Amino acid sequence: MADVDLAQSSGGKRHKSTRSKKLSTRVDMTPMCDVAFLLITFFMLTTTLQRPKTMDLFLPKDVDNPEEQNKVKESQALTILVGEKNKIYYYEGTGENVSKDPVNLLKPSTYDLQSGIGKVISDKWKSVIQNSGGRDSMIVIIKPTDSSSYNNVVTLLDDMNIYSVKKYALVDISDNDKKLIDIKEQGQPQANANAAQ
Repeated sequence: MADVDLAQSSGGKRHKSTRSKKLSTRVDMTPMCDVAFLLITFFMLTTTLQRPKTMDLFLPKDVDNPEEQNKVKESQALTILVGEKNKIYYYEGTGENVSKDPVNLLKPSTYDLQSGIGKVISDKWKSVIQNSGGRDSMIVIIKPTDSSSYNNVVTLLDDMNIYSVKKYALVDISDNDKKLIDIKEQGQPQANANAAQ
């Protein structure tokens, strides 16, 4: 069969029908990959990574002679004992008078800032300022037990920053303080029973 060329034929003029060529559907992904890597690089360089949460602790120097250590006045000190199972106890002073009556002088508290240990720190701070003529010379002694949690100790250190306590010390708990906690926990039900009667 022969092809008929209408344009050259002598038999009348017809419109030439043209078919459009189908183009390839291939998409070049090279520019998109370049843009993606540029964006990844941009976000990696401009994003700040999470910074570690740290707190500055100023540790005292060790001394050979115990008499050269800082002396703390009984009226300016507040001692906090961090126990196990989120228990916390406190007493005013350094502990010289507490062994005489641990059931009444060693007081339990909570980690609440409004009504717990935060209120105790605030009240002691106000008392020390009134008694020392306006100078803030209060010192808080924190004594965690071996079974206390790390989180509770950090919470107390945060409380020191919240209430702007400038002088505080993290001290190993003594055997006497452990005995005070044991006496308090054993004497607590008796004190509650006496209060109920």
